[in-house]
Amino acid sequence: MFKFKRSTALLVTILMLGIIVAGCAGGGNQTEEGVPNEQGENFKVGIVLSSGGKGDKSFNDSAIRGLERAKKEFDIEYKYIEPKEVSAAEKGLRFLAQNGYDLVIGVGFMQKDAVDKVSKEFKDTKFALIDDVVKRDNVASLTFKEHEGSFLAGALSALLTTHEEVKGINNEEVVGFLGGMNMPLIHKFELGYTSGVEYINKQEGTNVKVKIAYAGTSPSAFNNPAKGKEIALSQYDNGADIIYHASGGTGGGLFKAAAKTGNYAIGVDSDQDWVQPGFVLTSMLKQVDNAVYQTVKAVKNDNFQAGVQEFGLEEEGVGLTPLTGVGPTVKSAQKLGDITKEDVEDIKKMKNRIPEDIKERIMDIRKKIISGEIEVPNYLKQSQE
Repeated sequence: MFKFKRSTALLVTILMLGIIVAGCAGGGNQTEEGVPNEQGENFKVGIVLSSGGKGDKSFNDSAIRGLERAKKEFDIEYKYIEPKEVSAAEKGLRFLAQNGYDLVIGVGFMQKDAVDKVSKEFKDTKFALIDDVVKRDNVASLTFKEHEGSFLAGALSALLTTHEEVKGINNEEVVGFLGGMNMPLIHKFELGYTSGVEYINKQEGTNVKVKIAYAGTSPSAFNNPAKGKEIALSQYDNGADIIYHASGGTGGGLFKAAAKTGNYAIGVDSDQDWVQPGFVLTSMLKQVDNAVYQTVKAVKNDNFQAGVQEFGLEEEGVGLTPLTGVGPTVKSAQKLGDITKEDVEDIKKMKNRIPEDIKERIMDIRKKIISGEIEVPNYLKQSQE
């Protein structure tokens, strides 16, 4: 969950626009954690971020985007806390619950135990946990069908890598996957991606291979761009021309590697197409912002629902950024001066290199996943069987 230096201006303004996620901007009073407290009138939402904190251009920023949207529409007050260590998340959750926040959100599977413990102590407070499940009457567990979006990324990679006439594509028919922490949730991304590749191999009679590597076995593996670059360069050197990552800030190193070699990357969680213009083919969006917004809205409207809520392609909880043209995030980056008009043109030219029949094929595969004609394997469910 790498803080990209070039994005300072964008980070502040996108919050106001509600276009791409970012940290909690604005004045406000400083809390005990040294974090601005966004001022509203009555309804209060608190969120404890995961490793990497605000400005990661990924998971945390997406959650904050949802709060910004809710703030704009419902005049809520929100506060974020950035624990320096995973073990400090419990303290942050308890602080928010003790101070009367109507909804307390924990970001990431690593806060499961903390949310479980604190929600048990504060039964009158509503909680939400992103990316894992806590079975309590006052906890909404917000989960995503990352495997579905990753399948699309895999299918796109497998189709495009066979087109060596496309700039940046070699004749090896090899693609890559870069994971952050080697653990079940990230295996869910990996299996979705490799399944997409295998689907195309079966449909087209191709033999595209996938190189797989993880940055580590601890939470720090999500915030190690140097390691990400090292792994990506190795995969590119060994034949890969497209690498999909599910590694948080570690992916920042992947983007730099792609620019160095002239190959391609696929972003994750948020729209990362603009981060390295002309080298990020698309991004697998994980719409944490939508899930957070919907949860805040439900609590605000006295319609809170505890239990597991899944967001997939059908619910627009996951998906790919545009394969033609650019999305609102890229346009905002240009408007704010974080990227130039030439950068935007580079992104458009890159996407124009993707053959139209491939774009149509991806849309067709998406429809088939939603209809159930294509069933994408879910690593987490398979591992429980």
